[in-house]
Amino acid sequence: MSKILSTQLVGLIQRIQQSEEESIEESARLLAQAAIGQGRIYFACFGEMEGICINAEIGADPFSNFARYTDSVELMPADRVIIFTRSGQDAEALTLAKKLNEAFIPFTAVASEVASEANALSELAYTYISLKIRGGILPHPTNLGERIVMPHLIAGLFVYEAIKLEFDEMIADDDELE
Repeated sequence: MSKILSTQLVGLIQRIQQSEEESIEESARLLAQAAIGQGRIYFACFGEMEGICINAEIGADPFSNFARYTDSVELMPADRVIIFTRSGQDAEALTLAKKLNEAFIPFTAVASEVASEANALSELAYTYISLKIRGGILPHPTNLGERIVMPHLIAGLFVYEAIKLEFDEMIADDDELE
C-alpha cells in the first residue's frame, strides 16, 4: 500500500508543479515586495495547514520576515499575507480574504479547488495556487469506492517550499543589488 501512496503523492506534486509554476513564482514575488519594502509577511493557516505556519516559524530554515496572522494584527500597506486552507470554502479564510481585499492588502491564497469564478477565494486573492485535491488519493482497502488519505498538508508544504525557494532567490538578488 505504501508504494501506491508514494506513487499517488508524486503524481499530485507533479500536477501542482506543472500547472501552478507561474502562480508559485507570482506569489513569491508578491511576498518579496513586503521584504523589500520593509513590510512583514503574515501567514494565516487554517485547520491542519497550521503545520505550515509552524514550519515557516520554527522549522530548520524559517521564512524571512515571517509573522503569524491573528485578528489583532494591524496590517500596514507594505505588509503581505499568505493564506493556507484546505478548502476555498473555509468560512474563516473567506472572512479574512474579504477583509484583506477591502483594505487593499495584496495577498496570496492556497487551497484545494481550482481557480474559477465560483471559487470566491481565488477571485479575491491577488495570486492563487490550487493544490489540485478533490478528495482522498487512495482507495479504502475494505470499502468499494471510498477514498482515504487526504494529503492537504503534504501538498501545502510542497507549495510552501516552492514559494520559499523562489522568494529566497528574489531576496538574495535584491541584496546583491544594494
